[in-house]
Amino acid sequence: MLGADRPGVVNDLTGVILDCGGNIEESRMAALGSEFAMLLLVSGNWHTLNKLEAALDRLSKEHNLTVTLKKTEQRRRPEECMPYLVDVVCLDQPGIVFNLANFFASRNIEISEVATRRYAAAHTGAPMFAVQMTVSLPGSVHISHLRDEFLEFCDRLNLDAILEPVKG
Repeated sequence: MLGADRPGVVNDLTGVILDCGGNIEESRMAALGSEFAMLLLVSGNWHTLNKLEAALDRLSKEHNLTVTLKKTEQRRRPEECMPYLVDVVCLDQPGIVFNLANFFASRNIEISEVATRRYAAAHTGAPMFAVQMTVSLPGSVHISHLRDEFLEFCDRLNLDAILEPVKG
């Protein structure tokens, strides 16, 4: 769902889902600029999902929202993976997310979550950029070797970074 950010937008959407008998399994929500975006995984039986489709169509017309529905299946993982957190902070510069994505893609490592933000440094006001990623490391990856490669890569790009297992 995409639309103008306003108080009550989460209430409206989650109320429709509850009224139709749906259950929110997972969600991501963010306000970006003056817009609001939500990505939801909703479960329910076929009747619930049909009711939800009609109700979301009405909601989108009433509040000028863009709502896209797509049926999906359980995610398949070919092998056991370990979740690792990538945390990067640096002076803002073009291509940071691309370079990080390229590093992991070239090693066939899946990025499962990404969050970024731009902010002003505390004392200098310099434009800073922070990236947090969760990557799924296959059991076949030699972690200390990957960590060394990653930290060397980050040093070349002047990125302050850590790569550590997701805890708990």
